[in-house]
Amino acid sequence: MSNHNLFINSRSVLSPLAVCIASLLSPYVLADDSIEVIEVQGQNVNSHANLGSAEQLLTELGVDFSAAGGVSSLPILNGMMGDRVKVLVDGADITAACGNQMNPPLSYISANQVSSYQVVAGISPVSAGGDNIAGVIVVNTIAPQYSESDTLDWHSGYVSAQYRSINNAQALSVGARLANDSFSLNYQGAFEDADSYDDGNGDLALDTLYRVQNHALTAALRDEKQQLVVKLTHQKIPFQGFANQYMDMTDNTSYGLVTQYKRQLKSGEFQAQINFNDVKHEMGFFSAEKIGMMPMNTDAQDISYQLNWRLDFNADTALLLGQEYYGYRIDDWWPAIEGSMMMGPNDYVNINDGERDRYTGFAELQKQLNNKWWLSAGTRIEYVQTNAGEVQPYSDMSMDMGGMSGMHGMVNPNLAAAKEFNAMDRARSDTLVDASLLLRYQVTNEDELQFGLARKNRAPNLYERYSWGVSTMSTSMIGWFGDGNGYIGNPDLAAETAHTISTSYTTSAKDGTWQITANAWYTQVNDYIDVTVIGSTNRTAMSVTQRNTLQFTNLDATLYGAKLEGIMRVVDSKNAGTWDLTAALTSTHGERDDSDEPLYQIMPLHSKIALEQQFGKWQNSLSWQWVDSKTRVDPRRLENQTDSYSLVSLATKATWDKLTVKLAITNLLDEYYQQPLGGVSIADFKTDMSQGFSQLAGQGRSVNAGISYAF
Repeated sequence: MSNHNLFINSRSVLSPLAVCIASLLSPYVLADDSIEVIEVQGQNVNSHANLGSAEQLLTELGVDFSAAGGVSSLPILNGMMGDRVKVLVDGADITAACGNQMNPPLSYISANQVSSYQVVAGISPVSAGGDNIAGVIVVNTIAPQYSESDTLDWHSGYVSAQYRSINNAQALSVGARLANDSFSLNYQGAFEDADSYDDGNGDLALDTLYRVQNHALTAALRDEKQQLVVKLTHQKIPFQGFANQYMDMTDNTSYGLVTQYKRQLKSGEFQAQINFNDVKHEMGFFSAEKIGMMPMNTDAQDISYQLNWRLDFNADTALLLGQEYYGYRIDDWWPAIEGSMMMGPNDYVNINDGERDRYTGFAELQKQLNNKWWLSAGTRIEYVQTNAGEVQPYSDMSMDMGGMSGMHGMVNPNLAAAKEFNAMDRARSDTLVDASLLLRYQVTNEDELQFGLARKNRAPNLYERYSWGVSTMSTSMIGWFGDGNGYIGNPDLAAETAHTISTSYTTSAKDGTWQITANAWYTQVNDYIDVTVIGSTNRTAMSVTQRNTLQFTNLDATLYGAKLEGIMRVVDSKNAGTWDLTAALTSTHGERDDSDEPLYQIMPLHSKIALEQQFGKWQNSLSWQWVDSKTRVDPRRLENQTDSYSLVSLATKATWDKLTVKLAITNLLDEYYQQPLGGVSIADFKTDMSQGFSQLAGQGRSVNAGISYAF
């Protein structure tokens, strides 16, 4: 790639296809730079100055998020969310161990720990990861640093603090590193506490408060040819409100281990990794902003290993080989409440001895065909096995004396559902075959064409397959969609198969003063896991309080979209610094093939324009985000329409040697808006049911201040 991108260094505007090519190459290309590598944005150089979740970092790369808890939002790529997006943290694949996906992978890290991050939307190479159809998000926190001395001594450290006025959020992070020329020991920790935020009308967005702490201790040992890294992690979330769920998180305690080994070969490299994560997760109620009495517990473990080789045949050809295993175990039960006629006398067993195992291997060829063409082609095969043990309802009586079953009269429907579930053979298996083809053509030094084809698969998760309860209360506890509906699993679900085509064109000025990229993609999904309406429920006599009972089912769906983005240097002056204007416009469409009805949570047309200045020690920005009205909504999930809105934000940052100070005002005009991907506010619904299920509002104006000192 020519040098016309150098002036935008940390904010290069690359298409999703370019990003995926960079993501493909970056884990493997070390000393050998003979195969061209596209530098991808996402290097978190001053990570210690960033506090809070990693959501904001990924939003800058075009990732949308489905609202959840303050640190547990679910990423959306190309109109698809949840398990359709593979999120790898330091190469580890952590499963959301909750019927509401309250603890997704990104919730286990804080922004100050992130050293680099990549987004591979749509057409990801097979080496980037399997068991997904929307794309791959790669977040790395492991970045060992060594000194030049053979004496183990202090290397570096930092302390950072941040405050956000909208929710009285207070965050603190610290880091410390000891190192010599062959050993590095690094600790990073973060703590954040936040109240519920106010919307643009000054009203409280109920049940959006949270508290979280993360800790990581990383040791690394190296010599001339190899490196061994061991990372220990611990997270504690004592509470986290989920406004768009019936339950809240009352505890999430996890311990993790990542062990990485890399060895440089004569012609290539070998990498081995072992990962383990154990989580104990509890749901219930902790705040007067959403009251109730019902405990739900989850214990889960992820264990995996990856073996990867890069073999360099010559300066222009490399072969990537990999063999991997991912194992997941979960127990999900809802303890009985003493004296309750509805929630007892038994523990409700939702998933018993749940198992999901993936055995996978891949091969991928990278080749620089000539000075114009670059090619990558690969195949990945996965064998996925799932199973679950027998379950039980709260009561073994055929009549539910609580009368809250959501069915007719006093019948206990969960008793019959449990017997049917226990009588069936619950073991299932899927064979997934992924394939990817990526091409890059350098038309001129300033013009580049990229093209990609991919077949990708995702096997159902355990909740989609084995959530067996059919009563109103049982089904309402399942679902990560924030829509207030109830969900029932389907053991006979087939794996999703997506066929995607993507193309992009990038043109730049010869003097490097501007760059424009246009990208378009189209995905056809066979056996897309959506829902069928099998009933409806209503807690009142008012029609606005109706919700649907939905069962997961396979159908065919089509998604497509386009994005136009660009950057232009408008001023380059010694007296005024450099001024860059960036802009992006994104459109996404998704529909069921059988009825042409919209899929759930598709982001409407939206754009963002930002003016950024770099002047000496100062970085300043003024941004304007516009989101169109959302009129295409999923009728089965009773999705709400939302109005168009605009948000204006200001930010400034100054760095003096080791001190960094940041100040920002988000939603400067204090505009009220409802989040198109926010789901409904169940917290508001429980406070006043006469208003029905209103859409979750976004944050009002916030003044954010941060300070970080590195030493």
